[in-house]
Amino acid sequence: MNRIVVLAVFLTSLISVPAYAESKPFIETRTINPDLANLAALSAASKCAESGYQVAVAIVDRSGTLQSFMRHPLAGSHTVDVSINKAMTAASFKTATKEMMLNPRLKQLNYVEGVLMIGGGIPILIGGHFYGGIGVSGAPGEKMSGDNDHTCAEAGIESISEAIEFSD
Repeated sequence: MNRIVVLAVFLTSLISVPAYAESKPFIETRTINPDLANLAALSAASKCAESGYQVAVAIVDRSGTLQSFMRHPLAGSHTVDVSINKAMTAASFKTATKEMMLNPRLKQLNYVEGVLMIGGGIPILIGGHFYGGIGVSGAPGEKMSGDNDHTCAEAGIESISEAIEFSD
């Protein structure tokens, strides 16, 4: 009986090996270069400044590691951590934090360290590729918390979209 189990496990492992053997032995990812990360942060901050808002902007890569950060000198000290957490949340879930905030089924995620579901975090998805996230904090909400932050984050992504799309 033991031999039958061992044989079955061995044969099963042989069947699954070709699936892995056919794939690449590594995973390719994309990361925004520092110049574009800085441009996205600057563009988002400038969009908010046009409306008179002093904000902090964070750009993270797909793993949530900070790539670029910018803070207006008059932005509240809390905006530093908030913008980084918004960017990390958007990158981790590949979903805008504004959408997550509106989904009552995700409410429990508010208790997970580093997850912040307040509008202003957007995944950076350009040309079908995922690059990371952007988070903006400091603009007052009008219709909902973080809606102006979200608009500024969109401007940041828009400022680098063309450069990335035409680089392929």
